[in-house]
Amino acid sequence: MNSTYAAWATRWRVPLGFLLGIAYLVFCRPTIKLLIAGGIVAAAGVALRAYAAGHLAKNQKLAMSGPYAWTRNPLYLGSSLMGAGFAVAGGRWFLALACLLLFAGIYWPVIRREEDYLRREFGEDYIKYAESVPLFLPRLRRPEGGERFEWKQYRKNHEHEALLGYLALMIFLAFRIWLR
Repeated sequence: MNSTYAAWATRWRVPLGFLLGIAYLVFCRPTIKLLIAGGIVAAAGVALRAYAAGHLAKNQKLAMSGPYAWTRNPLYLGSSLMGAGFAVAGGRWFLALACLLLFAGIYWPVIRREEDYLRREFGEDYIKYAESVPLFLPRLRRPEGGERFEWKQYRKNHEHEALLGYLALMIFLAFRIWLR
């Protein structure tokens, strides 16, 4: 992975996401059926992100419990589910393609860069963890034990913002349907 590109992707992932969001708001054409189907998929992403945030103490300890026992990147998996759900709800194939390209071109290098950081920060513990837990798509076997979800971590990680964004976008899409 080119470290210069990964650094660029890390810096520009949020602004490019906002640009895609603006394009989405302009070009989406939701229907009730698409809103329901996409809303369910996006809600699953919000729930996964919330569950992951309750197990994540950023830069303090290696998260390995909760959804981190199934995938090393549950926050990005949750974000990809949200993106896929809203792409479906938006009713435009080119918006779905843009979401896919943004994830592949921006988030994949960011995931790899963060993995390098975790390897440096947590050393052998991270290497053992990475050998037993897949990078992105979750494993299906049940993990052993682990720490409990903590609302304090959920709030500290500001994950309620993803829920508020989900609700705002669902209301916007419902309003767009109502206007038609």
